[in-house]
Amino acid sequence: MTVIAANLQAVRERIARAAQAAGRDPESVALLAVSKTWPAEAVRAAAAAGQHAFGENYVQEGVDKAAALAALGLEWHFIGPLQSNKTRQVANAFHWVHSIDRLKIAERLSAQRDAQRSPLNVCIQVNVSGEDTKSGVMPHEARELAHAVAALPRLRLRGLMCIPEPTADEALLRRRFAMLRALKAELVAEGLALDTLSMGMSHDIEAAIAEGATIVRVGTAIFGARAVAGAQAG
Repeated sequence: MTVIAANLQAVRERIARAAQAAGRDPESVALLAVSKTWPAEAVRAAAAAGQHAFGENYVQEGVDKAAALAALGLEWHFIGPLQSNKTRQVANAFHWVHSIDRLKIAERLSAQRDAQRSPLNVCIQVNVSGEDTKSGVMPHEARELAHAVAALPRLRLRGLMCIPEPTADEALLRRRFAMLRALKAELVAEGLALDTLSMGMSHDIEAAIAEGATIVRVGTAIFGARAVAGAQAG
């Protein structure tokens, strides 16, 4: 067994334990392997160990990796900040975008998604900790954005994503994740067909799953520490 395969097994076991502790079916939590800054060979090794979905933060790196590994039929998620001039590449190279934080980006993705392809799955990124340096729409503005995005063609609004501030305070983390869960419930009550909470990383899987995460974004615990620092998802 390779190191990556062993790490994947350990992460899956963590997810299963956390789900069971929360009274949830482990199958209700999907693992997104965050492969940013790691070469295609590392993704190939993870795929050989049964991992199907991969997350990328950087547009060109993700586009190149998806093209190089196209024969594997993997599912690609864009999880980083997205600039307007990069939406065309993302619209057709990825299956998901987790980091919608303004309507302009969603409109461009909608307009640029190939009409022959299935709708692009998207999530609204919410700034649950209110940090000025964090991407994401503020919670009180998320409702208006979500309804606007849901109305766009060639996009399918799946749910919400967040990245709380790094902290060792599990109670604080639980509150941040609970805020996202409550916001999703409000939007569902308003008629939006949301099924996704993208939250939780290598260090806080358990807290996220306890509060309802349906996708956890894990990089370091699978691939190891990165040479390039990044805060969007590992």
